[in-house]
Amino acid sequence: MPRPLLCLAALGLLATSASADITIYGQLGQTTINLSAATAAAALGTSTAPATTSFVTTPGPPQYTGLAAYNPVIYQAPAIPNPAPANAFSIGVAHAASNVNALSIPQSGTFLGFSIELSVATQLSTCLTNINVPFLNLISLLVERAGAIHIRVGGNSQEDAFLVDNLSDGRILEKGPINPNVPTSTPVVMWTPDLIYMLGNISSLTNAKWYLGVPFNDTNFRFQMAEISQAVLGDRLLGLQAGNEPDLYGSHLARQQGYSQFDYYGEFGLLTQAFQADSNVPVKKSLIAPSVQGADWGPNPEAVWNTGFVAAYDAYLAFLSVEHYPSDNCAVLFPDPNNKPKDPLALLPTYLTHQAGLNLVSTYLNSTMFAQTVNKPFLMFETNTASCGGFPGISDAFTSALWGVDYGLQMAHSNFSGALFHFGGQNVSYNPFIPPPTNESHVHQWTAGPLFYSTLVVAEALGTSNTSRVLDLQPNNQNELTPAYAIYEKDVLAKMVLINFMSDPSGANDYTATIFIGGSGFNEANSVPATAKVKYLLAPSVSEKDNVTWAGQTLGGRFEVDGRLKGDVVIDTINCDQTANSCQVKVPAPGVALVFFSDDAQAAASLPNNGEAQTFATTAVTKVVNTATIDPKVLATAQGMSGSDRAKFGEAGTSQGGANAAGAVRASVRGVLAAVVLGAVGGGAVLFGRLAL
Repeated sequence: MPRPLLCLAALGLLATSASADITIYGQLGQTTINLSAATAAAALGTSTAPATTSFVTTPGPPQYTGLAAYNPVIYQAPAIPNPAPANAFSIGVAHAASNVNALSIPQSGTFLGFSIELSVATQLSTCLTNINVPFLNLISLLVERAGAIHIRVGGNSQEDAFLVDNLSDGRILEKGPINPNVPTSTPVVMWTPDLIYMLGNISSLTNAKWYLGVPFNDTNFRFQMAEISQAVLGDRLLGLQAGNEPDLYGSHLARQQGYSQFDYYGEFGLLTQAFQADSNVPVKKSLIAPSVQGADWGPNPEAVWNTGFVAAYDAYLAFLSVEHYPSDNCAVLFPDPNNKPKDPLALLPTYLTHQAGLNLVSTYLNSTMFAQTVNKPFLMFETNTASCGGFPGISDAFTSALWGVDYGLQMAHSNFSGALFHFGGQNVSYNPFIPPPTNESHVHQWTAGPLFYSTLVVAEALGTSNTSRVLDLQPNNQNELTPAYAIYEKDVLAKMVLINFMSDPSGANDYTATIFIGGSGFNEANSVPATAKVKYLLAPSVSEKDNVTWAGQTLGGRFEVDGRLKGDVVIDTINCDQTANSCQVKVPAPGVALVFFSDDAQAAASLPNNGEAQTFATTAVTKVVNTATIDPKVLATAQGMSGSDRAKFGEAGTSQGGANAAGAVRASVRGVLAAVVLGAVGGGAVLFGRLAL
């Protein structure tokens, strides 16, 4: 197996939040703009005029033709209902878990993770021969809160993927032609073993754990992904998906029309026979299935369970899985005169309600119960605000953060064991985070979608004890705009999460919840602490895209993200009334409050280093001046690539959307990392070269 390339570096820190004039030259002449006022226009290359915020208040698609990941359009927030929900109400909760019905199974802070489409995986994790440090920093934030991070690399593009020994120009993944047999425009993907080494190195730096997938395009099974990943990743490989949305195989022309759950049952049996016979796959109980989307075989996976699927293949199944999005924007991505595009402005209020999460999980309640009877974790293996890229103004706005917190905790309460928010590249709106377009990496950093903040909140809410059990409280007479959850750790009330879906800058629709803990109503002693700590997830409006804070800190606005939280941590301390057995918590409109009650929870609320267990110095690889440097003489004697070599590995997208080629790194790199991080010059350091590991 070839030795992979090692190079730790990143895009970023050349663009800062400070204002700077830049001149753009184009076919229509030139103009000088201020970056702080026109980051969207500059990065998208769609206009030479300064960007302006567009507010859309009437139905109809916004007039924008750039990359969806950077859409600047902002919708007007929905009006407050009349009558508005009560802005003062009481919530009674038991102190002891033994006095609570309908608690979830124990959950982990790793509950929310990410799903990265295989065809664009290198866009996030590497830039040619470099691990993208902003990506490492972002997932390190979650590792600090949850102990680990679960990431899936796969999707539709895994189905036709195949291994090659090497690719031109040192790439580790390359997209081939579009598969003409499927209407989803999915490319064939070629990958090298260095892809898996790259994932292993990310794990060695951040404790990331991975879900991967084996191709299922036909019954001539290819298990190289299983063989190499089990050998390289070891216990950091969580499982292998076998079949992505097989209930759509027939309608997507990946199989014959009418392809049924019984056809899948039979083909899965052939796969397990081949899997068993492959001596290079030592861990057999590692498969994830059936990953149905809820289409041709019915809205839930029960049609698959009814075939006897789980009992027949128990020895191979590590997880049961589904994939589901609450809506779709497919009419825009795949125009069809018979399928009218949906109006995002009309859909916006449907995401700002507790009922959205209840509707999403209701289809799967029988299946989560079934999964417990067969001792299998049940995963929402791929989800987001809407399939086919999401909706601009919803998927990339604070709406998605509120929705993500509520949906994530609702799934946890409903006995899912994990859920993965999907990333799809530059041409979609729902990305939790995204690098800048390749040709803008000289001057711009990454962008973090508001949805990313929801993963921070849920990770802290569920914590690292692996004992967290979740209860949907449905307070305020079950009002759908003011939901709340109680979280029990080690069998006592530890935390609560309160959400305000309303958007009102006046403060009139902020609400105050008076929380009563224990007492005679639960046949237990009053257990209210003298004080409680509160962290807030906030933005000025549900339509806000940039100005989002978690506990007073922010990742920054568009093209400003290096993966590190900026600003001072703000943790409010509220005085509780132990005589009245109550604590009062205010929740702004819009916002989320995470309240820490127990001694252990309050101790964990103050994370070290402002919540950053480990960060990585960053600079720009594609910039050749005004950045940290390494003495050329030293580089020449350290097996480093010359400037011409780096040019040979120059950035080039493999398809529309700018997915980058990538290199990889070997598994044991801690010594090199220490040299890079501790020896950073100025804003960071760049290490180029092949190392004989």
